[in-house]
Amino acid sequence: MIDKDNISLHISQQFNEELEGVRSQLLAMGGLVEKQVNDAVTALIEADSGLAAQVREIDSQTNQMERSIDEECIRILARRQPAASDLRLIISISKSVIDLERIGDEATKIAKRAILLCEEGESPRGYVEIRHIGEQVRKMVQETLDAFARFDADLALSVARYDKVVDREYKSALRELATYMMEDPRSISRVLNVIWALRSLERIGDHARNIAELVIYLVRGTDVRHTGLARRKPAEEGEVGEAPARE
Repeated sequence: MIDKDNISLHISQQFNEELEGVRSQLLAMGGLVEKQVNDAVTALIEADSGLAAQVREIDSQTNQMERSIDEECIRILARRQPAASDLRLIISISKSVIDLERIGDEATKIAKRAILLCEEGESPRGYVEIRHIGEQVRKMVQETLDAFARFDADLALSVARYDKVVDREYKSALRELATYMMEDPRSISRVLNVIWALRSLERIGDHARNIAELVIYLVRGTDVRHTGLARRKPAEEGEVGEAPARE
């Protein structure tokens, strides 16, 4: 098991700096992506097309950050040939940036829906669900990044578990919105934009879970993507960030 105190103890100070540098780049990209998610949801709820346009403009920046981090990971692998925890760190970073870039893509999709809804000029049903699930997934992203920064496997596990809560609430929202569209066919176009935004939020939760599982792999050396979470009692009733009991 590794933690923040022993992750980067090497003979080469330059190697230490390279590892810390690429990890810092990942966290910086994560902060930008988290802002995209928050601003996209705000733009949709508040009918702010200007803010939505800013979210879409940031997407190219996050794409460039992904490429830069990926290139740095490849360079470190080629030059340093890391092993053990160092190798897990580089693998976790290289995979996490893919999920972060996709979170940015989903935020951009929400921003696009926000612009379309602004053009339609009428607030549809579903904004309560957008606000609620949007805050949940934003917090998942935030706490996943916190777990990565602190090498906190317990917090990462809590975030990964919480994805089931988001999935359940997303399905419940879909049922309610489908019923509303059947009762008022004139609302179909507007509500469909909300449904697509909710779909993007659900996917953001999935990507946050992926990164959380990579943090667990990084810290504990255990792949929990298909088996690890199932062996533990679900924490569906808890809040994001509620650390599970240590085994």
